[in-house]
Amino acid sequence: MPQRRDRSGRRDGLVVLGGASARKAPGPAGAVWLVGAGPGDPELLTIKALKVLQRADVVVHDGLVTEEILDLAPAAARRISVAKRKSRHSYSQDEINRMLVAFAREGLMVVRLKGGDPFIFGRGGEELEACRAAGVECHVIPGVTAALAAGASAGAPLTHRGAAQAVTFVTGHAASGKAPDLDWASLARANHTVVIYMGLSQAAPIAARLMEAGRAGATPALIVENASRPDERRVVTTLAGLAEAAAALSGPALLIVGEAMALAQAGGAESLVSDLVREARA
Repeated sequence: MPQRRDRSGRRDGLVVLGGASARKAPGPAGAVWLVGAGPGDPELLTIKALKVLQRADVVVHDGLVTEEILDLAPAAARRISVAKRKSRHSYSQDEINRMLVAFAREGLMVVRLKGGDPFIFGRGGEELEACRAAGVECHVIPGVTAALAAGASAGAPLTHRGAAQAVTFVTGHAASGKAPDLDWASLARANHTVVIYMGLSQAAPIAARLMEAGRAGATPALIVENASRPDERRVVTTLAGLAEAAAALSGPALLIVGEAMALAQAGGAESLVSDLVREARA
């Protein structure tokens, strides 16, 4: 089993909520839990995600999962980062799949902790398929995806009567590294919010393709970097100004285009730390 990026030895003093809880599978067979960690704010974890994380033997996590969330796992739990950053992957997807299966076969409770939601551009479906093919028990816990957090923090609804009757999530990242091949005509419809994940570096060609397909350059647009985190930044612009605005940002960001973004507020976000998280850190 690979040993890279393995960290442990953190403080104990964790909060355990009442009610039904996730437990290590009995006998020699363990289980894998695909858990959505949300966009970064620990308060946006679901109660179920917290319960499962607090009972993990192994936490296999994305690079975007915050330390505040990782510190909610038991001190004895093994941490393994499988960070993927634009052509620099610490582990391939096949290696991650094999790792999850191997740990579960050791009888361990494995938490695969993913930023956002496991099934929204998180490759959770591939990991679920790998576990099923290997006969390993696998569960999925949804998380708050970044688009919901970005819209909420900016005060910009993704759907809004009279301005956005539909919302579409797309990826701005193609395997070739170029702009993705999308249904631009469909995305260019008016009164339609388009949320582009992983599209910061492709903002210029994406904006150009949308305008070529008929979307007005004056359509309101919003870019949110590090949604829900203390260093969140928001830029309100237009589709025509999207590329220039994106050039000023460098972190993980969402591009959101649509008439409802006229309600968005620019600026940053304050991070509130709940009593739950304070107690877990103590």
